[in-house]
Amino acid sequence: MRRWLLGAAIIVLAVIAFAALFPGIIATHDPLATDVRAALLPPSAEHLFGTDQSGRDVFARVVHGAGRSVGIGLLATAIALVVGLAIGALAGVAPRFVDAIMMRVNDVMMAFPEFLVALVVVAVLGPGPVNIAIAVTLAAIPVYVRLARVQTRVLRTAEHVEAARILGVGAFTAFVRHVMPGVLGALSVLATIGIGSSILAAAGLSFLGLGPSEPTPEWGLMLAGGRNVLGQAWWIAVFPGAAITLTVVAASVVGRVLRAGRAS
Repeated sequence: MRRWLLGAAIIVLAVIAFAALFPGIIATHDPLATDVRAALLPPSAEHLFGTDQSGRDVFARVVHGAGRSVGIGLLATAIALVVGLAIGALAGVAPRFVDAIMMRVNDVMMAFPEFLVALVVVAVLGPGPVNIAIAVTLAAIPVYVRLARVQTRVLRTAEHVEAARILGVGAFTAFVRHVMPGVLGALSVLATIGIGSSILAAAGLSFLGLGPSEPTPEWGLMLAGGRNVLGQAWWIAVFPGAAITLTVVAASVVGRVLRAGRAS
């Protein structure tokens, strides 16, 4: 069952990645082209996901929106991983009082939900896709800091690290060669799950009108555009919502399988 789930999740992520990289190959319609005569058409052979209030092809908009939605999630996760690795590793080797101060600040950040932190950051910086990426990144960093700090403190006293020090390897060299790879491996597994959370947070902020503006194709923005016509044209919101759900679930499945394999 685990293999089947992992295989299905990888296929879904591969399709999403292909759509993000080569949207024009999958979707032949222009995601920005409007046609009021074709507004609110249901799914058909001509328009696989129907059309929205302006007559734009929903399928093309979902496909072209993959690059923005997934891109924000990947960028935010990558930056959060690097920053969390640096801060967490520093806390793991710092003197006890410095480590205590850094961890108390980190605990305060972790006491609030990530989406709430991102919402506050966007409220301070202002709306926009760049500010959304910054907000999602800042909200995700504390989780990586804590894990990096724990892994650093565990690995720095591991037997193979002590053996390297006995053989004459310098402290910094031993840290870079034998500690950092292990910490990075643990963070990479967490980042696989974190990608889904970042995508969901970015879509939520866009849904609230704090991200890209119309007519930009973006999943959260499309959800917001279809919420008022659910009874008349359900497809406008259902299909971008399904894209978000599939991407988040697939990333979570891959991350949890990798975490289970690492633990075993």
